[in-house]
Amino acid sequence: MKKLLVLALGAALAAPIAAQESKVHPEIWPSPTWPQRTDNAVEVRIKALIAKMSVEEKVGQVVQADISAVTPEDVRTYHLGSVLNGGSSGPYGDDFAPAPKWLQLADEFYEASIDKSGGRVGIPIIWGTDAVHGHSNIIGATLFPHNIGLGAMRDPDLIEKIAQATALEIRATGQEWTFAPTVTVPRDFRWGRAYEGYSSDPKLVASYVERMVRGLQGPGNGTNLLSGPYVLASTKHFLADGGTHEGRDQGDARISETELRDVHGAPYIPAIEQGVATVMVSFSSWNGSKMTGHKGLLTDVLKNRMNFGGFLVSDWNAHGQVEGCTNASCPKAINAGLDMYMAPDSWKPLWNSLLAQVKSGEVPMARLDDAVARILRVKMRLGLFEAGKPSSRKYAGDWSLLGHADHRAIARDAVRKSLVLLKNSGSVLPVRAGAHLLVAGDAADDIGRQSGGWTLTWQGTDVTNANFPGATSIWKGLESAVTATGGSAELAPDGKFAKKPDVAIVVFGETPYAEFQGDLKTLQLRPELRKPYETMKALKAQGIPVVAVMVTGRPLFMNPELNIADAFVVAWLPGSEGAGIADLLVQRKDRRAPYDFVGKLPAAWPATARADGPVLFPFGHGLTLAGGAVPWKPLSEESGVADEDAGNVYFANGVPSASWSLQVLGGTGDSTRITAVPADAASGRVRVTAVNHVVQEGARRFAIASGPADVALATQAPLDLTREVNGDVLLVATMRVDAKPAGTVQFRMGDAAVRATPIETAAPGEWTSYGVPLKCFAKGGANLGRVASPFTLRSEGAFTFSLARVALGTAADKVIACP
Repeated sequence: MKKLLVLALGAALAAPIAAQESKVHPEIWPSPTWPQRTDNAVEVRIKALIAKMSVEEKVGQVVQADISAVTPEDVRTYHLGSVLNGGSSGPYGDDFAPAPKWLQLADEFYEASIDKSGGRVGIPIIWGTDAVHGHSNIIGATLFPHNIGLGAMRDPDLIEKIAQATALEIRATGQEWTFAPTVTVPRDFRWGRAYEGYSSDPKLVASYVERMVRGLQGPGNGTNLLSGPYVLASTKHFLADGGTHEGRDQGDARISETELRDVHGAPYIPAIEQGVATVMVSFSSWNGSKMTGHKGLLTDVLKNRMNFGGFLVSDWNAHGQVEGCTNASCPKAINAGLDMYMAPDSWKPLWNSLLAQVKSGEVPMARLDDAVARILRVKMRLGLFEAGKPSSRKYAGDWSLLGHADHRAIARDAVRKSLVLLKNSGSVLPVRAGAHLLVAGDAADDIGRQSGGWTLTWQGTDVTNANFPGATSIWKGLESAVTATGGSAELAPDGKFAKKPDVAIVVFGETPYAEFQGDLKTLQLRPELRKPYETMKALKAQGIPVVAVMVTGRPLFMNPELNIADAFVVAWLPGSEGAGIADLLVQRKDRRAPYDFVGKLPAAWPATARADGPVLFPFGHGLTLAGGAVPWKPLSEESGVADEDAGNVYFANGVPSASWSLQVLGGTGDSTRITAVPADAASGRVRVTAVNHVVQEGARRFAIASGPADVALATQAPLDLTREVNGDVLLVATMRVDAKPAGTVQFRMGDAAVRATPIETAAPGEWTSYGVPLKCFAKGGANLGRVASPFTLRSEGAFTFSLARVALGTAADKVIACP
């Protein structure tokens, strides 16, 4: 009978049924050893501090605010225990603030936190930052390859060196805590955060974790970290963020508990054994239950069974997604085991609600005290109470650490080792010494693009090469390498050269994205990114050998490009040291071979664009130059999917994206779908024609003779924009005022309207992007969980304007304030 019960339990655990109750069985989980020994003196000190703290001070310790929404005076008043800078938050409202400003603000927050006037206890604050591939928020910092590229290296020793260099650069600007490493195990590469994972193989991910945590924090049993070159680490996101259904960011992992444990839980074993100080809890769910409110996983498994002795922090307002919660109130999260709420812009109402919930007993004082004790224990391990203000600490203000030559050398080595050679069908590689080289493709001379998301800004967009002092683009690296051999190089993104080259290197691939903004429907480049293929075809037609270099955060369907190129190199997202690519592609002056390829695929490469489709190259595949040319058998160029993924672009180049329609509405029942131009609508009051913008007829002109009239984009499949609202995303319309409006102009979404005063006052004739925060529409009553028409522009009077593009984004020329 006992054996039958065990078999029945095993069958229940193995059943990956979405509706299965997300109940855990802690006894089946591993029980790693926490390396930090209990220090009685520290425990006595913690107990004494908690005894002195008011309930307001205790609540403050478990709340973390973003620097864009909090001041040092707020930290003093509300006793906040931590601040963070989100991906697009910088000191004093400047995302591109110079390094000294970061240290200056760190001092101001610290001084406010230790104020003991009025009987305050004065607990020093900690500052968390997303230094996920180097200290990537800081101008001039070294940018290492994103994790997917590091996974291709198979080099744990180099991982530790990267962590050590990152910690030093963080310490220069005064922060103490990085939200890294990401130890996710991506299983569906449609996921927009897949490049943050080292590999789809949990064993490979686990082999890196201990070394990354050690490089950041030092020995697992170490204390007084600020006396050495260390910072706090945070493994994330607990748990199975890489296993969600259809690769949807913040989605639901519909998997069994055994898969949850063996695949997604595996990297947490070495992290705990190395004493990782903090763990960030995921936005995502497991079989329908949000992780941030899952007591079974947070307390019963992670803390009690797996012996994690640090503290748990949530992701950005993730508590607001827990069942029965809002951003302003979520007692369920702390009662489930969360120790610190990341409440970037919701911290004040959350602080107030949590204070009331503790006083009412809804949140037990014992649970709050435990959370505070865990946070204080980590702060004492850091040596925070004795370290003094950030600018007085070792390494602080040493700006030479940012982009230090030694760190750049480590990054360049990582680039070399991360490159994967998928095709080598001839003798084109390495490019011979003395050759004339053409470098083409739209990604060749773009440091922001080769660095990807989480680079200076959240999405890694709206940056130029000037924002990366000391960095090297792929083009500059190649030019330097070939001219050093007596050769020459020419940059022509479109492939139209002045002098016929001996070899062409075409650099192409994905543009930067982060989180849900990078979610795909299919495993292929979006249509607007495929133009370099035509460049490759044109070059090949002229008898020029072509090397394809792909910048990407994930494996994608590339059969046409693989067929046309003589050699195909996956560069992943290499970061600031683009010269590392030239180290492998260009022969040295003495005609010796360059470094050889050692990178191996960290995940299988697809044969089609279907996420569940066949594999072209398996995990671990990678050619070498030493292995010589490999005969190529032409691949099918059928993607196996429909081209319907426009991302978050609803209208571009004068036409709506697939499955979208452009409409003009003149009143109730008066709707005209615009499928061809010229066209008349609204009983003849609106004339729609084509105008040029970037490309011929790349925009539509709307001449409204009299209002009211609406120009709208609609879809039959309503959108869920709740993630985007939480992420401070904008609705961005690129348009030109051709004749000033005679009445008011509004952007509308559902029942919400936002007056577009900047459009009403704009000078005619200038193309401008106007952004409206989605939060404005949410505050106005729009149901952002079901949006059939995300863009409606209403003119109450006569108005002539041209519309070129409508999309979601994070930046605009003019951002319209909420009412």
